[in-house]
Amino acid sequence: MRNVTLVLEDGSKFHGKSFGYEKPVQGEVVFNSAMTGYPEALTDPVFAGQIMVMTYPQVGNYGVPSLDEKTDGLANFTESDRIQPACLIVSDYSETYCHWNAKESLGEWLVREQVPAITGIDTREITKTLRENGVMRGRIVFEGLAEEAEAAPVYDEVNYAAQVCCKEVIRYNEGAPKKVVAVDCGIKNNTLRSLIRRGVEVIRVPWDYDFNTLEFDGLLLGSGPGNPDTCEATVANIVRFLQNDKMRPCLGIGMGNLLLAKAAGAKTYKLKYGHRTHNQPVRKVGTNTCFITTQTHGYAVDAATLPEEWTTSYVNMNDGTNEGISHIHKPWAAVQFQPEACHNPVAADPIFDEFVTLL
Repeated sequence: MRNVTLVLEDGSKFHGKSFGYEKPVQGEVVFNSAMTGYPEALTDPVFAGQIMVMTYPQVGNYGVPSLDEKTDGLANFTESDRIQPACLIVSDYSETYCHWNAKESLGEWLVREQVPAITGIDTREITKTLRENGVMRGRIVFEGLAEEAEAAPVYDEVNYAAQVCCKEVIRYNEGAPKKVVAVDCGIKNNTLRSLIRRGVEVIRVPWDYDFNTLEFDGLLLGSGPGNPDTCEATVANIVRFLQNDKMRPCLGIGMGNLLLAKAAGAKTYKLKYGHRTHNQPVRKVGTNTCFITTQTHGYAVDAATLPEEWTTSYVNMNDGTNEGISHIHKPWAAVQFQPEACHNPVAADPIFDEFVTLL
């Protein structure tokens, strides 16, 4: 196992051993405090272009499921068809694994998909550094490799949605009586599954596709990576949808919350270190109902900039940030968290039922 070092842009260095593919990379360094679900996290497009630090100490002990088992063309056990982060960093990698649907080890998967990974590193100290100083860029340096990592672009300036979305229109459950357009800015497989199993036809379109030209009954704005400011074409299409005389329901998730807010006229901003975990408490405004939610976002809606006809519908109980918006009179709403997170809390899954009922 080759010696390898993570170097943060503030000069901090963290040393460990390689257990993935050996190539130098750069990217934005973020931490994920989930205790389980690394196959789902690693395939979630929201982590594209990032170096993911897992805070839970042992990772790899239940291996990796098959990516070839699919239903409706979607991988059964992962959120996309490939690993999305630029690099994985863990404290203790378990080479030995055991699980009923494991097909290979985490290390074998990372090597096969040419993604670097580091173990034996002080992930607690990295996390403390990021919490105190905010997310920052980092680079991975391998001992004995002369190759240098390509300079990473400024994360906020890259349109990652264009990189990870589908490249053409895809239809699922075709012929169902109700049709939902799902805008793919990096949408998770389980968001699509959640709609399919509720008996609607799903029309999946690329991030910049003008879905207003299609016939449909409802609009779903999916999650995705990067800065919402880079998705101007998506926002323009949403504005046209909101201005249409034909009243149709809309549900946004993750990035969809940010894009719907921008289309309404609000502003968004980057969080200091983001919310990437399975245990964020979120309260429904006006009630004492609280959900324990899965979250994977680094940006938030500036609730103070919402127009008068829009309101905050959910609030994060840890830091008070916006976790959802809704229109006062029209069937348009969005949540910042992930209600369909199957390997995590699913208390908020009925949000999909509410949306489908409105179709």
